[in-house]
Amino acid sequence: MTFVRFAVRRVAEMAATLLAASFVVFGAMYLAPGSPASFLLSGRSASPEAVRAINSQYHLDDPFAVRYSSWLGGVLRGDFGRSITYRTDVSRLLADRLPTTLLLIAMALTVVVVVGLFLGRLAAVRGGLTDSAVLVATTFAVGTPSFVAAVLLQGLFAVRLGWFPSGGTGEGAADTVLHLTLPAVALALYLIGMLARVTRSAMLEELGSEHVTVARSRGVPERRVIRHHVFRNSLGTVLTTGGLVVSTLLVCTVLVETAFSVGGIGQLLELSTTTKDFPTVQAIALIIVALFMAVNLVVDLLLPLVDPRLTLGTRGHAA
Repeated sequence: MTFVRFAVRRVAEMAATLLAASFVVFGAMYLAPGSPASFLLSGRSASPEAVRAINSQYHLDDPFAVRYSSWLGGVLRGDFGRSITYRTDVSRLLADRLPTTLLLIAMALTVVVVVGLFLGRLAAVRGGLTDSAVLVATTFAVGTPSFVAAVLLQGLFAVRLGWFPSGGTGEGAADTVLHLTLPAVALALYLIGMLARVTRSAMLEELGSEHVTVARSRGVPERRVIRHHVFRNSLGTVLTTGGLVVSTLLVCTVLVETAFSVGGIGQLLELSTTTKDFPTVQAIALIIVALFMAVNLVVDLLLPLVDPRLTLGTRGHAA
């Protein structure tokens, strides 16, 4: 199978999966106890005329298939409906908040990749006490949930030392980065430990392989052996883990944004869920699913390019 055919097939599969996910996301609203109108009324008593007006405004009297088709058509046009809580277009809410979340994820991902790869490589190459120290540190990191890390970082670096703001988003590029530093570290801590351990294991496996022994016997410098024969051949496993890292960041950002009062889509999702703002919840859920699938698509396309031993459509080493 050629790369182009594989890419086209994966994009088609992603589109079909996203269509199925949109049906589940939209239909989940109607699995909640009570009618959507009762949520919109927030438990207040209302006259039959008021209930009919709400049903008419949100097309709740239409058949399910009609409502889903209308909603899906709007989504394809970039129209996610109108927020019940904020009384504005959901698309506008997302446009205001999504850049903050993407910046937070980008900062956290940078920390994860730089620190995780460095620690994993250091542990595999140095061994001994260095390896033991990295294992202890990564065990602590993996065992610390994001919301716990958020509380600890806030208490130490924001409240006690005052080095960073305790919450908010900030004004301007530099101030925004400063405000997002602690949330990014809290979001990255668990994943640093996971990526470091995966990198270490993959490199140790490559260090014991036959081609590394042959390279060393031919007098290839150790740095070149590590760089070209060990680390490079470990990238397939590391890249697969990288897809999981990004997906985890998308999910955990809800907890971290809420803890630090960051005005991103994570906090918006938490608030919208609490207030039963269905159009906003549906839009954010669909975006998260789409980003999750896009990350997996990119990983699948990059794997054969990073590690030629892999065939298209596989995520494990070729025999």
